[in-house]
Amino acid sequence: MAGSPTARRRRLAIELKRLREDNKLTCNDVGKALDWSGSKVNRLETGQGRVQPSDVDALCRFYETSDDLRELLKELAKQSKTRGWWHAYGSAVPSWFSVYVGLEAAASSLRTYECEFIPGLLQTESYARELHLATSQSPPGDVERMIAVRMKRQSLLTGPSAPSLWAIVHESALRHAIGDKEAMRAQYEHLLCVSQLSNITVQVLPFDAGSYPATGAYTILGFPEQEDPDIVYRDGLTDAVYLEQADDVARYTRSFDNLRALSLSPRRSNSVIRQLMA
Repeated sequence: MAGSPTARRRRLAIELKRLREDNKLTCNDVGKALDWSGSKVNRLETGQGRVQPSDVDALCRFYETSDDLRELLKELAKQSKTRGWWHAYGSAVPSWFSVYVGLEAAASSLRTYECEFIPGLLQTESYARELHLATSQSPPGDVERMIAVRMKRQSLLTGPSAPSLWAIVHESALRHAIGDKEAMRAQYEHLLCVSQLSNITVQVLPFDAGSYPATGAYTILGFPEQEDPDIVYRDGLTDAVYLEQADDVARYTRSFDNLRALSLSPRRSNSVIRQLMA
């Protein structure tokens, strides 16, 4: 079972939608039968807000599921109401990003492409601080909490159930100076260090790679349970997009595979990073 409240809520929503579709019913059909609105059923199936175990119980009895499945889904509803570690940081983790942090904490694989900056999970503290100071309009205290969240997120890469991370970084992001020379040298050293971990792969997409199938940064999150499909995540300054449709995910997966083929090998990528350090 996925390991964060966000992922549990998503898993529950997927199961509830599957049960309805297996019964060949619409949201309005179910809402009418239970004296609910169709929009309430839709909210439960899309993970919008917290789900009450009593609502899950009512749905499972209506769908005539087994007792075991009913109890499992009710337990998921209870666990999805717990708070993740990131909630302690308050406004430093906006609601639209809180969803991503929860999914990231439950992921078993992360495939990310970055064309402007070093991926967040691979940034040093000084690099992250320079970025936050340049892009955030928050007071200094909030900025420091944002940096703390980013550093805390990185601990998942070395934990007991660490996900695999495959990062493709465009050469322009490596050459984009964030902070002074010493800060960039420390960032290059950090990239070389983490790329030696067995669960982390770093590839550089060079300037001379030619045209490639990507128009911006994105991350594909994979999960340990087969029932939890991959998600594509793209963010901006004030919001994020989550793509879950199979066709969308497949398109981004092909894009990442093509980028991987166009990029330098991990060994040659390390050589480029060392040259930049020099």
